Order: sequence, then C-alpha cells, then structure tokens
Amino acid sequence: MHPDIYKRPLLLVLILLMAGLFLFYKPKPGPQDVYHLLPQKEITLTGRVERFYTPKPQSNNVILKVFSADGQPVRGYVYARLKNFEPQWKDTLQITGSLQEPYGVDLLGNFNWQRYLAYKHVFAEIKSEDVHVLKPAAWPYRALRAVRADILRTFAHNFPPDLAHIAGGILLGERGELDPQLYTAFQDSGAIHLLVASGGNVGFVTLMALAVCSLFHIRRKKALLLALAVAGIYTLIAGADAPLIRAYFMAVCACAGYYLGRNSGVFQGLLVSCFVILIFAPASLFETGFQMSFLATAALIMCLTNYPVPAKWPRWARFFAQIFLATLAVQTALLPIFTNVFYKVSLTGLLANMLLVPLASLLLGLSFAYYVFSAAHIGIILFYPTQFCLEIFRQLVEFFASFRFSALPAMAWGAGTITAYYAVLFLVLNLPLKKFTKKLVFPICVVALGALCVQYGVGKQTRVYLLDEWYKNAALVQTADGNLFVVGPQLAPEKIQQALYKLGRRQATAVLLTENQPSKFEYSSLAPLVIRPFEDNWPSETYWKFNQTSIKLIWGLHETRAGRIWQNIGYSGNKQDDVSYCFTVKNKPEFCVGAQARFVRTDGKIIAPVLNQTVEEKL
Repeated sequence: MHPDIYKRPLLLVLILLMAGLFLFYKPKPGPQDVYHLLPQKEITLTGRVERFYTPKPQSNNVILKVFSADGQPVRGYVYARLKNFEPQWKDTLQITGSLQEPYGVDLLGNFNWQRYLAYKHVFAEIKSEDVHVLKPAAWPYRALRAVRADILRTFAHNFPPDLAHIAGGILLGERGELDPQLYTAFQDSGAIHLLVASGGNVGFVTLMALAVCSLFHIRRKKALLLALAVAGIYTLIAGADAPLIRAYFMAVCACAGYYLGRNSGVFQGLLVSCFVILIFAPASLFETGFQMSFLATAALIMCLTNYPVPAKWPRWARFFAQIFLATLAVQTALLPIFTNVFYKVSLTGLLANMLLVPLASLLLGLSFAYYVFSAAHIGIILFYPTQFCLEIFRQLVEFFASFRFSALPAMAWGAGTITAYYAVLFLVLNLPLKKFTKKLVFPICVVALGALCVQYGVGKQTRVYLLDEWYKNAALVQTADGNLFVVGPQLAPEKIQQALYKLGRRQATAVLLTENQPSKFEYSSLAPLVIRPFEDNWPSETYWKFNQTSIKLIWGLHETRAGRIWQNIGYSGNKQDDVSYCFTVKNKPEFCVGAQARFVRTDGKIIAPVLNQTVEEKL
C-alpha cells in the first residue's frame, strides 16, 4: 500500500473527528426525546421497529424509533420489552405501558446496560403487553424480513438447536440462545466473531454474485451493479449493523471508483464508511463492535497489501498463508479491545481460525444453498453435507476450547499501553515500506515511550474507588507504592474480580474484611491474604506494613444521617461488631475506610458512595 494514502485529507479529518468525539462527546437525550417524559406509569407510544427483535424467556425485545407519546409529537428511541408479541422490522406499533429509565449499575469493570443503550441513543425503556400494529411495513421490508424468518425457520426445523444457531450465526449473525457451554467454547477458541454477520460476509456475497454473473457472461459494469444489489439485500436481511454497513459502503466506494476510472482503493472505502457512520451516529465510536470492526478491517488491508504472499508458491500454500496472515493481523489488532472487554486471551485463536475461517466461508455458502434447495423442495440433496460441516465446525470449536490454556484471564490495558501498542503495530504493518518506516521510527518511539511514561506517572497516585450496588458496598484502595486492597466487600467476588482486572491486577494485595460475621461469599480467590477481624486481629492493637503503606485496624467508623461520625467501640461477640481500616501511604495524611466500606474519611473530608455508581477519588 502506497504511503501517500496516509496523507489523504479524509484520513486527517477522520482522526480529528474521532479525537473530538472521544474528548468532548457524551451521548445525551435531545430536547424532544421521549426520555424527558420519565417517569410515566402509563403512557401510549407510537414508534417504528428499527431492528430485528431479540427473543428472551419473558419477552421479545426491540429498539423503537418513537414518533408520539399520548398523541403529542416526541423524538428519540426506546428499548421495548414486549410480552406475548413479536415485533416485526419496520412495522409502526402503538404500545401502552410503563416508561422507565434503563436499569444500570456502573460498577468498575462490569457491564453497564444503561451505558450500552446510551451508545445507541436509547435513554428509556418500556414494558408492555398492550401492543398492536398501526401501520405494517412497506412491502420490500416485509419481503426481506420474510426471507430472514424463513431461513432461520428452515434451520430450526431441520437441524439440532446448536447446529441451527451456528448456521444462523454464520449466515445472518443470528445465533439465538446458544447453549452457555458452547458459547463459552466459542469465546475460548477465539471463534466468537464467526457467529456475527461481518464485513467479510458482505465481501463473500459480493464475490459469489460476481462469480454467478460471470457464468452468464454478463458485462463487468452490469455485473458490479447486480453484485452490489445482491450485497445490499443481504446487508438488510442480516440486520444492517455497523460492520455490514461499513463493508457495503466500501464495496460501493470501490465500484464508484471503477466507474469513474479511479482507483479509490478499499482503504479509502473504509475511511468514507467510517466518516459517514460517525457523522450520523457519533456514539458508534464508543461501541465495542464498531471499534473491533474498523480496527480489524484496517489491519487486514495493511497486512495483506504490504505482506503479499509470493505468487510462485503453490495455490494451496498461498491460500493457507493468506489465512494465517489475515488471522494474525486481526488477532493482533483486536487484542487490547478483546482483553479490556472480556478480560481473557485466547491462546489457540490463531491456529483455530486458520481452520475455522475457511470452514465458516464454506458454511456461509452451503447453508444459503441448502435454504434455496429447501425452498425448491430438494433440500435433501444438501442436507447431509450441510449438517456434516456444521457438526465438524462445532467439534473443532469445542476441541480448540478444550485445551487447558486455550483462554487465560487477562488484565485490562491502560490507555498508555494501548497507545504504545497501536503505534508499534502500525509500524510493523508498514515495515515493507522501508523509506516510509525510516521516517516513522523516531516519532513512533517518542509517542510510545511518552504514552507509557504518562501512564506510569498517573499510576503512581493513591486512589480510592467506592463501589455501590443497591447499598451493597466495597472499596478498592490503590496506593502509590503499587499495592491494591479490597476493603469491606459485600459484593459478589466475581464482580470485584472484574474491577481488579479493570485496574490491571489479577489479584489484590489483601482483602480486609470489616464484620464479625461469616460472609455468604468467599473472597480468598481475590488475594493471597484475607484479614478477618477478631481472629487475633484486634482494633487499636494490630498494624500491617506493605512496602510504604501502613494499615491500622480501628473500631468501626459510622456516619449518621446528619453527617456525624461515630465509632462502634467494644467487642460484644455478636454480629454488630465491626472494624475500619486506616491507611498511611508514603507519610501522606492518613485516611480511613468506614465500616462496610460505606465512606472514606480523610483530613476534614468525607467521601460518600453513590447508589449504583463507582466513585473515584484521588488522595
């Protein structure tokens, strides 16, 4: 790939747009958003179904674009949970139910449903059993959704549930309620991305359409138009998510360049599609799927362009070499995001994808051909080959996930580490451009080292994180000398573990319990040392030293509703006894974490938790 492509104005504009959104943009409801009607116990909304619904045990859930509320015009989106009703794509519905704010608990390192919806510009939910269709979708949408439903129904009626879900995931990105163990196996083997309709699917469909056109000797330009039409229909049937839209934009840009006699290139198509999506949906920048899609595509383009496989190699060797390079590029590009989202790394992913990616491409074509044959009542011709390939695919996923070290727990990367990593990765992907990389070495080293130094400097600060989930608390104390303590936890250990991963730690230095009663949770997995009060550890008599951090055990501190601090002094042997912990780090002023981690007392200041939030304080 010629280095001049990095000088294109659109790339600079796109970088500035991303930087501006990252620094200054925060999704929030507009002035006429339905969110401003909260709370409403009884409200009647009219809105259009914007996506294919997700079936759940108690309801069918979907995002609606709202037009009116109780007869008054409003805007925005709602997440609708509809009981005993199947919403269909692009139908206009009337819904009567209770409007509420989406459930959201912002615990450090844990999934936040409210934030997830906000990135989709959804700030309200509605639950309803009173639903009816006001206006059916136009006939093209009805035809497309009928094809999608018929494809999934054909798979469900003819294959076992797991195989039907795999076929639906590979072809349309609709994996349904996959068995939890099999879903974990897909994650551990690094193959979970194959169950999502991706840009590769759009490219494959486009190439297949071109191949069919060539059989009928259709001219090149007409074939391109037909292929774009087929790919567009597939994009809509598969849900028109960001990866699909991006891939389709790229195909359109490439075809437009061909018609205009210009070599626009797939990289330019990537830039255009990214720019258009961010202009119309700026919150997409913060969605994990959007980030993974564009990073993977950019890495693929740079790797396969700059590291071409020698033409003199045998065709089979070139095929597997390209699969290896593509898989390696995608895995390395997505490593920081995958780690920071799932807190695990698949060690078998590279080898697994070398086999599973071509098999998934085969299944994409085979499963669609099976559906076409089934519609013509000759599906038996492809039934056994399709079922055999699906079964082999499932067994390979389980095989690669069965290794003891197939997926290892991993800590989140800091912003500095991520910046340095992608700077170096960009250099590596462009190494064959020798003159270009010579100019890059010094600035990239400066950026990488600078980012790591800033991260190191920020990390050398003492911080306290107060976690609250429905009045169940925990405090994380991260000290300037590198220690990390969990104080007074009442939350489930797995939720605290996610918080530790987010802070870049697999285990804490110690867990400091505050109550004189057995907990329903066992916290020994979080740290090698668990300090339990009143087991040879007595207030005002016990001290610990961890590097430059001193910890003192005192009687439990409590705060009244009026804000007065009082201390529960004396041991009675019952459940009311509790303790607190006071910290001194590098001779800085002492601070104490109140009993049950409900507040932090510093010199003249009280830091209190916020319900269902994470409070971060630098000390």
